[in-house]
Amino acid sequence: MASKPGILTEWPWTWLGNFKYVVLAPFVGRSIQSLLNREDGSKIDIGYLIIFPFLLFRMLHNQIWISLSRYRTAKGDNRILDKTIEFDQVDRERNWDDQILLNGLLFYYGYMKLEQSHYLPIWRSDGIILTTLLHIGPVEFLYYWLHRALHHHFLYSRYHSHHHSSIVTEPITSVIHPFAEHIAYFLLFSIPLLTTVLTKTASIVSFGGYITYIDFMNNMGHCNFEIIPKWMFSTFPPLKYLMYTPSYHSLHHTQFRTNYSLFMPIYDYIYGTLDKSSDTLYEKSLERQGKSPDVVHLTHLTTPESIYHLRLGFASFASEPYTSKWYFWLMWPITLWSMMVTWIYGHTFTVERNVFKNLNLQTWAIPKYRVQYFMQWQRETINNLIEEAIMEADKKGIKVLSLGLLNQDEKLNNNGEVYIRRHPQIKVKLVDGSSLAVAVVLNSIPKGTTQVVLGGQLSKVANAIALALCQGGVKVMALREEEYKKLKSNLTTEAAINLLPSKTYNSKIWLVGDGLNEDEQLKAPKGTLFIPFSQFPPRKTRKDCFYFHTPAMITPKHFENVDSCENWLPRRVMSAWRMAGILHALEDWQEHECGNMMFDIEKVWKASLVHGFQPISVVSASESKA
Repeated sequence: MASKPGILTEWPWTWLGNFKYVVLAPFVGRSIQSLLNREDGSKIDIGYLIIFPFLLFRMLHNQIWISLSRYRTAKGDNRILDKTIEFDQVDRERNWDDQILLNGLLFYYGYMKLEQSHYLPIWRSDGIILTTLLHIGPVEFLYYWLHRALHHHFLYSRYHSHHHSSIVTEPITSVIHPFAEHIAYFLLFSIPLLTTVLTKTASIVSFGGYITYIDFMNNMGHCNFEIIPKWMFSTFPPLKYLMYTPSYHSLHHTQFRTNYSLFMPIYDYIYGTLDKSSDTLYEKSLERQGKSPDVVHLTHLTTPESIYHLRLGFASFASEPYTSKWYFWLMWPITLWSMMVTWIYGHTFTVERNVFKNLNLQTWAIPKYRVQYFMQWQRETINNLIEEAIMEADKKGIKVLSLGLLNQDEKLNNNGEVYIRRHPQIKVKLVDGSSLAVAVVLNSIPKGTTQVVLGGQLSKVANAIALALCQGGVKVMALREEEYKKLKSNLTTEAAINLLPSKTYNSKIWLVGDGLNEDEQLKAPKGTLFIPFSQFPPRKTRKDCFYFHTPAMITPKHFENVDSCENWLPRRVMSAWRMAGILHALEDWQEHECGNMMFDIEKVWKASLVHGFQPISVVSASESKA
């Protein structure tokens, strides 16, 4: 919001929240009714019917730019600014589709009031030429002076400062303005549209093409990576006066008092407001190569809907912990399409870029879903993808690669040991994060606890937790008989004294892994605290119990460029498995942590605290009460 919000700052439908889209319902319904009630043989008004589909197309167009920009800036090639984006910017920009709703309402209103807008032809050359001339002339000229006026301290503090709160821009930053400012922009951009309608030269192509051009140039100018090739300007030198570049407008967001033009820099040249470093930054951004990361976290997709929660998906969804939404079923065509793409696309892809102190971090994702990891016929393909990612990391000189989620499954690759055996010469260190996961779980157990129940599928982490607790004098009651036998066989005689089969369920501290079913949860007494030791959280079936987060810690402030949540974890909370790779690099540990290899639990825990990570308190678990 602007530093001193002026009148008409808020959008009229803000109070509706996610139900704001209903403002279009009467108009969409009326357009459909006009089609259904038309007389046989009467002409269909295509322009009226495609208003709503066109609005959907604009949303898709913007989303493609968002995903492309986040992907390119995460890789780093041609990136313009290195400064970070944080959650406050995502929250500020989550209403980017408000301007599309506003345009839709005004289009429908204009159709009802202007008879000349009915039954527009598909194409009219004179209307397209007139639209082009009116944009180059009045629109660009008036926008330039409007923009300069908005930078006057009176209007800037009340309106335009809201837009400039984002120093590092994303495509959707282009449309983040107060309501009153958008009204001014619409009046400006309506000059070509109204003129062609009133002169009866308008067409569907001139309308749709002009609005798409505005969207395209807006998104491109705020995408934070340079995309315009140099040959375009060398082939046609006057183009530099007619088309800006992303780096050109980026300077306006860092310098504030230069490069005011809309899309055509000609008026900056004429009135002397061109930033002198425009050409230098353009060439520098074009030549820029992304830095190779020091640490990579290798994760994968979880559910078909998780594609929306990726940082490359919907920004607002990615900025919140993963939860399934009821309206996702309405998006099944997109979900199905994304599944087909990930099924066909056979390579890891870059999801996120972060900075931790002096370390450059990246997150890569395997294009496979959780369910595929349990399919026998998919395991070879998945292992090959993981192996390719490891070899690519080694080739790039990456120090550490941490294996996230099921990429380190014991049945799949023995916690990553398979790759070390195949490639003993690799320099990149593989980390499964088990030691830190154990440390986090042990330090999540309330002080003074004398007994715990352990249930769910056993794993490397579960065995280490049971051993540490039993050696520390805490009684561990195995929920299942077969788990009790397996655990006992792995314990020393002294430690095994504290391992018991669970006959009663009085303990209110349950350490749980994958496979804990509903019936087993029902055995827990009221008020039980479920502490997961697995990568995935248990299904919450008890409303009278508390569920702790999967092993994770709160990140320090020097963990930068954080604008998305890691799966189901809260904001600025990182899983132990991802943290482990960062600590490995910070401490310069030279061993792999794979297979049966475990680091000293206390040593790893102290390292996490030294580097600023903070444990999550039990209070936060009570806030997650089911």
